[in-house]
Amino acid sequence: MHIAMPSLNSLRAFEAAARHLSYTRAAEELSVTTAAISHQIKALEEYLDITLVKRNGRGIALTDAGRACLPALSDGFARLAEAVDVIRSRTGSGPLTIRATSSFASKWLVPRLDRFTTPHTEIDVRVSASRRPVDFSHEDVDLAIIYGDGQREDVHLDLLMRNEVFPVCTPKLLEGPHPLNEPADLRFHHLLHHDSPNPDDTAPDWGTWLKAAGVADQVQVRGPHFDRAALVIDECVAGHGVGLARSSLVADDLRAGRLVRPFSLSIPVKFAYYLVMPSYKVRLPKVAAFREWILAEAKSYRETELASLPPAVR
Repeated sequence: MHIAMPSLNSLRAFEAAARHLSYTRAAEELSVTTAAISHQIKALEEYLDITLVKRNGRGIALTDAGRACLPALSDGFARLAEAVDVIRSRTGSGPLTIRATSSFASKWLVPRLDRFTTPHTEIDVRVSASRRPVDFSHEDVDLAIIYGDGQREDVHLDLLMRNEVFPVCTPKLLEGPHPLNEPADLRFHHLLHHDSPNPDDTAPDWGTWLKAAGVADQVQVRGPHFDRAALVIDECVAGHGVGLARSSLVADDLRAGRLVRPFSLSIPVKFAYYLVMPSYKVRLPKVAAFREWILAEAKSYRETELASLPPAVR
């Protein structure tokens, strides 16, 4: 049965504005002007002869009718995106788009990516480095590598690697006028801090680690702060201080001798790196190929490289 429908553009405009509760953010997502969003929603309301959106100060609010139809519209657009992915997979078109945190991308994924792209020249790989949570239903992303607790029920999820946190520094700091012979010697050095947004209550900061080492009353928690783990690691390699680092991000630097573990105290953390994707994408050939590769790469990394890291100096 044919059912008269409003324009797809008006439905998309309303769904985006309703989801964000903002004409401005909807316009940014759809790459149009806020005036165009307003015009499309007004046309939709006139077509349906019902009010969906109300102005609310500087923002907007949904009417009962607007709230009632939003879930079905969001689900509908997600299903349309799924159908397009299926079509693309059958024709072999479309790139493989990967979202990863910037630190994991630079310290682990990118240095190994040629092991996937070399045997898979037919797959156009695109890596987006961001710690912003991915919304698969509204972003053109095939899969993501996230750092979290693995508690997501709306996606297919594979564990890549767990982590422990310990101090690292350049080998040069084991020498000089204030060598790092024991944790109390940290009082002579800059402590580099990572201001992580992750709500992992098991992840130590410098205050926690120093307390566990029994020297919290001897070392001042001072030094510069960074919002990316990779920046802390780079500063350590440059010899600008001592940082706390996740094992999976510094393994390559430790094996290459660019960094050392001055002390053996290591604290396991709850959060880990996971590969996530919508369940329907698992069967897409380009996604399946990458998933098979990265799971094998991560398994080899855990069993060989992480297992054979140089021991702590002290």
